[in-house]
This record gives sequence, C-alpha cells and structure tokens, in this order.
Amino acid sequence: AAELVGRVVWRALPWLDHPVYEEWYRAAAMSRQPAAFTVLRPPDRWLRFQLYPDASGITARVTETGPEPRPPEPRPPQPFEQLRPRAPDRLAGVYHVLHLVGALADATGVRDVVRLVAEEMLPVFGAARAVLLALEGDGRLRVVGAHGYPPGALDRIDRPAADAETPGTRALATGTPLFLETRRDIARRYPRHAALAPGAAWAVLPLLTPDREVGACVLSYDRPRRFAPEERATLTALAGLIAQALARARRYDTASGLARDLQDALLPRRLPRIHGLETAVRYLPAAEGMTVCGDFYDLITLGHHRAAAVIGDIQGHNGPAAALMGQIRTAVRAHAAGGADPRRVLGLTNRLLTALDTELLASAVFLRLDPRRHRLVLARAGHPHPLLRHPDGRVEALDAPGGLLLGIDPAAAYPHLRLCLPEGAVLALYTDGLTDVPGSDPERVLSGLAGRLAAAGRPGTPLDEVAETLLQGHRQGADDTTLLLLRATGAPSGPPQRA
Repeated sequence: AAELVGRVVWRALPWLDHPVYEEWYRAAAMSRQPAAFTVLRPPDRWLRFQLYPDASGITARVTETGPEPRPPEPRPPQPFEQLRPRAPDRLAGVYHVLHLVGALADATGVRDVVRLVAEEMLPVFGAARAVLLALEGDGRLRVVGAHGYPPGALDRIDRPAADAETPGTRALATGTPLFLETRRDIARRYPRHAALAPGAAWAVLPLLTPDREVGACVLSYDRPRRFAPEERATLTALAGLIAQALARARRYDTASGLARDLQDALLPRRLPRIHGLETAVRYLPAAEGMTVCGDFYDLITLGHHRAAAVIGDIQGHNGPAAALMGQIRTAVRAHAAGGADPRRVLGLTNRLLTALDTELLASAVFLRLDPRRHRLVLARAGHPHPLLRHPDGRVEALDAPGGLLLGIDPAAAYPHLRLCLPEGAVLALYTDGLTDVPGSDPERVLSGLAGRLAAAGRPGTPLDEVAETLLQGHRQGADDTTLLLLRATGAPSGPPQRA
C-alpha cells in the first residue's frame, strides 16, 4: 500500500488503467454516493473495489472475490419492477458516459446539447422526456430546451421566481440530485408541478461546473422507477458533463448572435435597382462554426446610369477579418464613387491593406459597367475567374489577367479587361466556396457550374431562378459561398433584390 501513496491509483496499477475504472472513481467523487466494481488482476485474481466518498476524498476497500456473476435466470418481476424499465447495466452506463464525453465536447449550440440528451441519454436510462434549464442573470431558471413535451406545455413553469420552491431550484440550491421515484412522491413534494408536467418518476440533476451554477436537467419517466446507486452515480457524472457542454453552448450561441448582427451590418441589406440591369445574389454561410463570413459583395450606383460591382473573400473568419471586410468595402465604395477605374480601385485598396500592416489577405473582382452602352471593365486580384453566358448560350470563364492578392505588395498592378455585355448576357461572380467542394475536383465543379449556367441562363428566365439552379446540389463546406449574377436587360429593373 505504501507504494500507492501520493499516486493516481489507475496510473500506479497498470491493470486499472482503463477509462471504465477511472469513471467509477469520478462518478463516486461527484455523486458522493458509494460505488463498487470488480476488476481482474492478472493473471487470475478478481478484486472487488468498494468506493466510499466523503468530503476529504474516496476511501477504497479492496477484497478478493470471484468474477462478476452471470445474470440470474429470468424470474417473475416484482410488482414495482413491472412498472419500471430495467436500470442500465453498470458498465454499460459508464461506457455511455465515455461515449457522451466526446459527443458533448463537440456540441456547439444549445440545440446540440438538447439533441444529445434526447438521442443519447434518454434511451439508455429509459426516460421519456427531458428539460434543460439555464440559470439567468436574475437568478431565474429558464427553459432553454426540451424533448418529449407538446408545444407550450412548459410555459407555466418557465422562469419561476428566484426564491420559488421548484425541483430545479431545489437541486441547484443544494447541489444535490433529486430522485422522485413515484408519482406520489412528485405530488407530495411539488403538487403544482405534478399537475402541470407529466411523469411517474423524475430525476432532477443540478448542472454545476467547478466555478459556476449553470442550471438543471430534469428527466421524466412514464413509469415509477427505483434509482439504484450505480444509476444515480452515472446520472450525476453525466450532469457534470452536460453542465460544461451547456455553459459552452450558451457562450457559443451568444457569440453566434453577435456574429450574425455584425454580418448583417457588413453586407448590404439589399441590392439597389439599376436601369437596364437585373441582379440576384445568394450568400450561404459555412456549414460549421459561428464565425463571421469572409465573403463580401456590393453593388454601387454611379452617375450617368452606370454601376459598379465587387465580390471578394477575406482570409480568416474572425473579428479582425470582419473589421477588414468593413474597411475594404468602404474603401472600394469611396474609390468607385470618386471615378477611379477598376485597376485603380483595386490598386488603392491594396495599398490600404498593406499600410494597415495586417497579416490577412483578400481576393476580389471589381467591375464597372454601363448597361445602356453594354460596356464592362473588370479587374481581378487573385479571385476566381467570372463566368460569362453569352446570349447564344455559350459560357466562358473570362480570362482576366488579374494580379496578386490584396495585401501582399503595395506596388502590385491590377490590369483590367474591357468587354461587351450584350443584352441578355449573364455575368456570374462567385467565391471559391462554390467550386472548392471537399472531395471534388474544382475544375470539374467549375465545368458543371458552367453547364448549369448555359442551360438555366436563357433570356427571360428570372435571375433568382438561375441562382437557385446554380446552387442546386451544392454541398456547403468549411468556407462560405457567395454568388452574384448580373444581366444586361436594356429595360428598367425590377424591385430591389435581397440576399
């Protein structure tokens, strides 16, 4: 025994170095409930570990025993057992804790946590319903997610007064799980809640992290249930994991909301109407993450029935990238309104980025067009080549010479390309999120995009329909996708286009 003093037991004894046994210790420490398990000490000695937690730690009593007995032969269930599902096997419950560790660690928003509780936790423990409550700044518990309840069923018990006696507030105030095993127990302890919420047994788990109170989780069962010590320990251990996941998820959702608000402020709310020009735009955020998008676009009204358009992609998806996006968009607008041609607009914007001494780079396409005269001047800075659908259906990738990405060399040049945009022609500007699809060849994706544009971009087809066709079957990846379509019509445009 002396060789174990001051050492972690599952590290000191190699035959105990297994996540199952480690979780038994953790569950006992968190629940303050005794627990026990049997382990084989090679080559053939079976040892029984009985864990007795208290305020100072865990006392372990180790005795020699035989292997875990085989399950007994089926017997007629006792009256109470007929009303409850079988409690999960001890090791199955511990393994499930380990499985949920990874799943909860990957959870992003509160919806993910609710889904994991519903899909992973309820079936194993035989519960029919679950409620997640989060502690608000005013001390009230708010329902942030539920499964198995009809709409509106929990409205009358949502956000009770901070000093109200409810199952959730009681468990959170004491830091101790509350197990109500029969409907009679529920009605006796919480008659108001028993009348409002279904369930013949409840497990009310406080959600606590080492530094804060997060909320509570309530599991509801359709039948009375005896909560064995092992099940109570496993549920308590799971509550700690859920607490950490819910705290992270709420921070994520808050940051995500701020990111969306910032996104809305950075991108145009709608595209302006321009005589002789039809437009459509689509923006698809990345499939993962709550970060601000790196894509930007704009359509600028100039004098004498002319217009300018820009589309680009900032390196990064964070606060500095968002700030840079706003600066680029402002600079492009200012230079375009001042009459600069496309090569000068990109040149001046590039100098701005290099002067800011930022490590972020950006790609962009900027163009100026005159729909009445069907003239277009375009410059490119490291951005994918635009696609042009001619009125006869032929599609080509414009071979604009282009220049370096913005932000690399202050002396970089951005030569522009002059071309005709006849009535009925469609110009497609896009970011690389549309063509850089994981597991696909970008050239083949681009060829498919050109084929869809040739088929869908016929004169008379609304550009909104063309945009939907081009994005049909597109799989969102780790990057944002933006598509901006322009068509010379020779007639007044329709209403403003929303992204």
